[in-house]
Amino acid sequence: MSKDSGTFSFGHLAHTHEVFNQSRPLVDYNAYDSDTALREAVLRHGAARAEDSLSDHGAVTGSARVIEWGFLANEYKPQFEPHDRQGYRVDRVRYHEAYHQLMNLALEQAGLHSSAWSEPGPGAHVARAARYYLQAQVESGHGCPVTMTFASVPTLRLTPQIASDWLPGVLALGYDPRNVPYTEKTALTIGMGMTEKQGGSDVRANTTSAQPLAAQGPGEAYELVGHKWFTSAPMCDAFLVLGQAAGGLSCFLVPRWRPDGSKNPIQVQRLKNKVGNVANASSEIELRGALGWMVGDEGRGVPAIIEMVAMTRFDCMIGSTAGQRQAVAQAVNHAQERSAFGKRLIDQPLMRNVLADLQLEVEGSLALTMRMVRPSIAAWRPGAMNTRNCCCGWACPRANTGSASALHSMPMRRWSALGVTV
Repeated sequence: MSKDSGTFSFGHLAHTHEVFNQSRPLVDYNAYDSDTALREAVLRHGAARAEDSLSDHGAVTGSARVIEWGFLANEYKPQFEPHDRQGYRVDRVRYHEAYHQLMNLALEQAGLHSSAWSEPGPGAHVARAARYYLQAQVESGHGCPVTMTFASVPTLRLTPQIASDWLPGVLALGYDPRNVPYTEKTALTIGMGMTEKQGGSDVRANTTSAQPLAAQGPGEAYELVGHKWFTSAPMCDAFLVLGQAAGGLSCFLVPRWRPDGSKNPIQVQRLKNKVGNVANASSEIELRGALGWMVGDEGRGVPAIIEMVAMTRFDCMIGSTAGQRQAVAQAVNHAQERSAFGKRLIDQPLMRNVLADLQLEVEGSLALTMRMVRPSIAAWRPGAMNTRNCCCGWACPRANTGSASALHSMPMRRWSALGVTV
């Protein structure tokens, strides 16, 4: 207390400590230019012409602004709205604006869903994989609809009539999140629903029924009744699903809205409450007489949809490796600025050994991933992609263990942006 004024002074309590010996956030860096292994892989596999665009995308994905989108998309999870205020069934999923910004960046600006198909040529798929690798380091959840839209192209091409109607919108550079009929959009996204409660991965145990509305066979209209235990992602404009037709398990393209503008009776039951990957809305749905068109031959549903599944597994390789890379990049950034026992962590021999081992894991996963894209996708033909499943089975677990090893040196909030909950 001041004797003159009779007042208390708390100024000496305002400053308790200085923050030091803490690393600065890894932001406003170029995620491509700083990644020697990625740049060498791009050159090695024939995508040198894309270097300038990849560098530009690396600067964007390494910016503080875009990285913050990743945090926000995970902190504000999708919310399911079954009905509007008037009581009409809408089955709408609401997202934070940051999620939409990430989707716009991926689809409209980076063309992650279409560039390799729309602009084929040497290194096209390699360049797309590298661009996806950079984007996935920001946030992994929004990659789900991006991947499925990209991967749907080989399956849709199995039926020329469907390809003619849908591929222009699927391949368009744009993002339109409105819950309106696909006929009113210029840009479309595609989801997928295979899994049912009683079968899980055994999709041949599916009970969803498909009855022809008139003629039978590829491209014809069917009515589907059943459920899907796991459908990603419910805001997409259409879904590739499996159903039992007269000739056996078949593949169908089921739009969210009918061509006449009425709502297709695809009813979302709930969103999955997941441990991680929370920015992406995964759902359980029921098909209550939903319209769908047969894709591929009757009774050949698994071979038809596996063309999409195989492509998605490749993006799983990219995304897993991207998470691995970002974890190690964060750990290295931390070790360069943090000191212990009189030295920076990066100068401690044991820590250098740990970081070097982690980086070797990253480069091994990246080398395998980029090696797979050139022969398997660039020379795509029906059935060609199935051989890659074994590689996904190696790369993804390695990425998980490698990322976990870097966890203790990585800021917790960064893991949230990558879709990991700890």
